[in-house]
Amino acid sequence: MRRIKRVKVLGWRWRRNELRRHSDAVEAWIVLSAWTFAMAAGTVAGVAGAQTLAAAQARDAAERRPTTAVLLTTVPRGEGVGAYHNRVKAKVRWTDAQGTVRTATADVKAGTDAGSKVPVWTDGHGHLMSEPPSPSVATARVVAAGAGAGLAGGLFVLAGGRLIRLRVERRATDQWGEEWERTAARWGRRTG
Repeated sequence: MRRIKRVKVLGWRWRRNELRRHSDAVEAWIVLSAWTFAMAAGTVAGVAGAQTLAAAQARDAAERRPTTAVLLTTVPRGEGVGAYHNRVKAKVRWTDAQGTVRTATADVKAGTDAGSKVPVWTDGHGHLMSEPPSPSVATARVVAAGAGAGLAGGLFVLAGGRLIRLRVERRATDQWGEEWERTAARWGRRTG
């Protein structure tokens, strides 16, 4: 059996053609509009998402204060190797900005002796917090948040455009079916 090669003609919906229906031109405008608005919405959503996260990180970093605490127990050397295995939880004591002595559990370097001074981070109320992310990690998070928000915003607009296009296609198919019924009636045959 011979295969029929399908030829794609770019921009056929924009050209004047006897076979082009009005719905074809409408679909072309919908696709063009959806992509244009998706690019704009994606850009706006990405920038807004990145700025929101950057502001939240800056606020969070401004609230954290480095403090020196005293290790209460000797921390055994860890068995693992690497950045995640050389930190363990241990009890520490420090004095907050109001002069209150506090005790809590913090991440400290493995193999540290009791009585050693260890760096910890606290909030404005003297509670322990994790160390703020490095500038490179913070930048990576902002870029990822912006890219994710931009992608989500653009996909949302494209999904809306697709729904509108499906509705136009359904309406065109219904009209084509009605026209076919009228043509078949003129020919004197019944379809269906």
